[in-house]
Amino acid sequence: MTRRYFGTDGIRGQSNHFPMTPDLAMRVGIAVGTIFRRGHHRHRVVIGKDTRLSGYMLENALVAGFTAAGLDVFLLGPIPTPAVAMLTRSLRADIGVMISASHNPFADNGIKLFGPDGYKLSDELEAQIEDLLEQDIYGQLAPAHEIGRAKRVEGDIYRYIEFVKRTLPRDVTLHGLRVAIDCANGAAYKVAPLALWELGAEVVTIGNEPNGTNINLDCGSTHPAALQKKVHEVRADIGIALDGDADRVIIVDENGAIVDGDQLMAVIADTWAHDQILKGDGIVATVMSNLGLERFLSGKGLSLARTKVGDRYVVEHMRQHNFNVGGEQSGHIVLSDFGTTGDGLVAALQILACVKRTGKTVSEICHRFDPVPQLLRNVRYSGGKPLEDTAVKQAIADAESELSKNGRLVIRPSGTEPLIRVMAEGDDRSQVERIVNDLVDVIANVRSEAA
Repeated sequence: MTRRYFGTDGIRGQSNHFPMTPDLAMRVGIAVGTIFRRGHHRHRVVIGKDTRLSGYMLENALVAGFTAAGLDVFLLGPIPTPAVAMLTRSLRADIGVMISASHNPFADNGIKLFGPDGYKLSDELEAQIEDLLEQDIYGQLAPAHEIGRAKRVEGDIYRYIEFVKRTLPRDVTLHGLRVAIDCANGAAYKVAPLALWELGAEVVTIGNEPNGTNINLDCGSTHPAALQKKVHEVRADIGIALDGDADRVIIVDENGAIVDGDQLMAVIADTWAHDQILKGDGIVATVMSNLGLERFLSGKGLSLARTKVGDRYVVEHMRQHNFNVGGEQSGHIVLSDFGTTGDGLVAALQILACVKRTGKTVSEICHRFDPVPQLLRNVRYSGGKPLEDTAVKQAIADAESELSKNGRLVIRPSGTEPLIRVMAEGDDRSQVERIVNDLVDVIANVRSEAA
């Protein structure tokens, strides 16, 4: 089914361009409010946002839509995505909304929706919302006496801070650790440094001066060079890089080396298996996670279940098969014992707990395997379906056959852009590069002929 509004992580796009317009945001509020307006009790929605300039515009438009649909709105202000998921449950709200485009540049924005259980909405519910958006939605407005109220909630960031602190094992404090943290000038610029300080760490913070346009700008988990420099400068024991809405994390060790989500999942899985709290005898990751992670887990007697790209698919598999650790190479780490979505700060605390308990350095803790050489290239196309071309199908089959014993091939269309992503990995770097480059040439040739 082709979807007009929703992608793999809510609705996202450039601000003031379809679909990220105030008109659509208001309509989303009416549509979602209509679907969740069940029974005669007062219905409640919580709305958080990151620090983008367009957040003010979209926040007010959503408030107009939800109140017009008869729901009361609690405005949380700048707060991480996982905090919105947590507070949706804590405040017994019917809906949670996060206004954010995650790691994207400031000009983009998005709307993420959570149900009353704190989980992102199902495909079926998103389809219902899309159906309503295509109708004369103003027939769904509440009567005048049932219009909702809106108020700004002060202090709920401290609920989230206390929640985060409780995820650190009780026998662990962060005293004696110098922690550098990059908040990406985003949603966690207040909560993350404060939580680390309250746990006893000496905290050095960068990326904590948002101005509406500098979110993710040369900082955060997608641009860790600034944090690497700061770790060297202050001789920090660890660097923590969050993204704009703080649902993903990248670690920098004491030497300035970057530790990605695959290594972090390996650390957590191994530690939790040793502590006998790992569920499912393994973890869940996507098709993009490195083969080295799979081999490491196999050596420990643990499994790696793979899903499509997108943390929502990871979470769905975790819920269906009773796993409590999952995530993505990009740093989305989902620990379902604590939360319903990726939480960069909570994941970082699990690494810090391991560092404190073992007395080892971050570089010793976080190098669990040598990644297999991996190469990803994108091919842009203007129309048609390149992956259905006979020559492309044959080239993919030949590549899969060549890599079958010592590597993997992943070919997938982007969910947000007209791109074909070609990824291969294997023990022989030159073989991987040749296979990817050859496939890109074949796909590009089909695109050129079609043009």
